[in-house]
Amino acid sequence: MTSIIDETADAATSISSPARSLVCRGCGAEYPLAAQHACFACFGPLEVAYDQAALARVTRADIEAGPNNMWRYAALLPAGQDPATRVTLDPGMTPLVAAPGLAAELGISAPLWVKDDSGNPTHSFKDRVVSVALTAARDLGFTRFACASTGNLANSVAAHAARAGVPSIVFIPGDLEPGKIITTAVYGGDLVAIDGSYDDVNRLCGELVETDEFEDTAFVNVNVRPYYAEGSKTLGYEVAEQLGWRIPAQVVIPMASGELLTKVDKAFSELVEIGLVEAPAGGWRVFGAQSTGCNPIATALHAGTDTISPVKPTGIAKSLNIGDPAAGAYAIEAVRRTGGWMDHADDDEIRDGIRLLARTTGVFAETAGGTTVAVLKQLVDSGRLDPAAETVVYNTGEGLKTLDAVAGLVGPTHRVKPSLRAAREAGLLG
Repeated sequence: MTSIIDETADAATSISSPARSLVCRGCGAEYPLAAQHACFACFGPLEVAYDQAALARVTRADIEAGPNNMWRYAALLPAGQDPATRVTLDPGMTPLVAAPGLAAELGISAPLWVKDDSGNPTHSFKDRVVSVALTAARDLGFTRFACASTGNLANSVAAHAARAGVPSIVFIPGDLEPGKIITTAVYGGDLVAIDGSYDDVNRLCGELVETDEFEDTAFVNVNVRPYYAEGSKTLGYEVAEQLGWRIPAQVVIPMASGELLTKVDKAFSELVEIGLVEAPAGGWRVFGAQSTGCNPIATALHAGTDTISPVKPTGIAKSLNIGDPAAGAYAIEAVRRTGGWMDHADDDEIRDGIRLLARTTGVFAETAGGTTVAVLKQLVDSGRLDPAAETVVYNTGEGLKTLDAVAGLVGPTHRVKPSLRAAREAGLLG
């Protein structure tokens, strides 16, 4: 393993945390805890590496004594150990919903749970990753916050910046759902709509971050991406704690970049390594869900390759529309290692998934959640997922953000005049 920490230490800004360094997921080169997302040696992505001795000192009691939000896991994260330094809306500890009705409809005999992250402050899991990224960004001296986004991340960055009193500039595809545009613009920061896909937006942000005009700007999913990605681990930690400090046998997770899936798997591994939980008998299995309109990770897995071929996204699941997913190969590795699988659902299946989840659990998911439920059904039908093993599916966003997906399919079941006679004639009185 190559280390350049000593050579570049003067350029790094120290973050007081159990984080030890940044490490390349490709070649293993180590770098200081700074605003850097790619390896200088092989251009591979960087992620946070930790002092295992520091993590091992964390106890269940320490966590349970913490706040009723994601910061109860601060001792396992790369930033935010001092509450006074946090840039946060205090997301987390969202409901883990028992789903016996959904299980019965799908033929699942074991406990089935929905981790419903629509309950976060801006109604998606992105509040977790943004809280960690922007806390690290302020520690690192940045004075403006930014992102490239398919919608939910835009909402969260704009809201966090408003809470912190920091200017923001958010870049989105111009054809984003109106609800997600409004729920970003309302916070008052700069909102830039780009004539192109998310991948075009992301490419532009990658260029902007290298300019002098943006040297004061933290792009949460570019130059501070290693910290941003770590926030997703709290979705794994919470599920384990909410299940009584155990890991479910199976999880089904929506995929855009693939990073959420890899970090939930990483969270489970960390909990086992530091002795907070025991691994389930036979380990856990990780399953990924994509939209048929943007399924490069699932396509690569099905083809038996590690090479992700970029696609031009289509379809209604716009929050999953990343045609060139940065963590796709690592998601494939996690799925293969754990004995899981990936599949994809078309627009009609996604709509059906949204309605099925709502009808059986009372959880109204956006299109990403509909994709996950639709793929869960496919996995059960194909025999890929064990119906006799405890399973958690992740809903990452609120259905009110993507009303257009089901607007033409649901509505009043009756329309009557305001009289008892009319109600009786409509069959409402038995």
